[in-house]
Amino acid sequence: MTSDNKNNSSYCLILAIFFVVSSIGCQTTETKYVAPGGSESIISLNQINTQDWVNAADQMVQSLIVSGVIERAERQPAVLGISRIINDTQQRVDTDALVKKIRVALNKTGKVVTTTTLGLGGRSEDPMAKSAAEMKRFMNDDPQALDLPDFSLSGKLLEQRAADGKNRQVTYTFQLSLTQLSTGYAIWEDEVNIQKVGRKSNLSW
Repeated sequence: MTSDNKNNSSYCLILAIFFVVSSIGCQTTETKYVAPGGSESIISLNQINTQDWVNAADQMVQSLIVSGVIERAERQPAVLGISRIINDTQQRVDTDALVKKIRVALNKTGKVVTTTTLGLGGRSEDPMAKSAAEMKRFMNDDPQALDLPDFSLSGKLLEQRAADGKNRQVTYTFQLSLTQLSTGYAIWEDEVNIQKVGRKSNLSW
């Protein structure tokens, strides 16, 4: 083989490698926006997904509004306080995410406002707002404590798993209770079940 042929072969090899590397470097992953809770959202069997929060929140809000209990409060809009939401599942769950969606939806109805100055154990969600309210009362020589909410919202998050061969099923249950603070009675309760079924051989349960 002559030197020219060798040079041509080397040049062709370098050119081929260049095109291969370039094509790999230019490959991109197709990414697009999807609607939260839509059919194109990713569904995971072993965890609660965004669409689970969205669906549960929507169902809870509709149930509460249709019940008509909010209109029974003496003052309108009614004032809602957030109590304890217990996570009784095998995973770490930000229960505030579910409650926040419910709060936002209820506030948008105009029938409910959420207090951020009074929380479980005397803690406030918004310390600045609480300090401002206390300062206002002090300046007005008002010895009364902060106004109590009309209702408190409490709940629980449960999880049940079942297996049959390679088939796996998990059920997440969201339970909520609305308590009237003047009586201590739960005047509204509901729960939403979200059930998923999958077939995956590498699951450990």
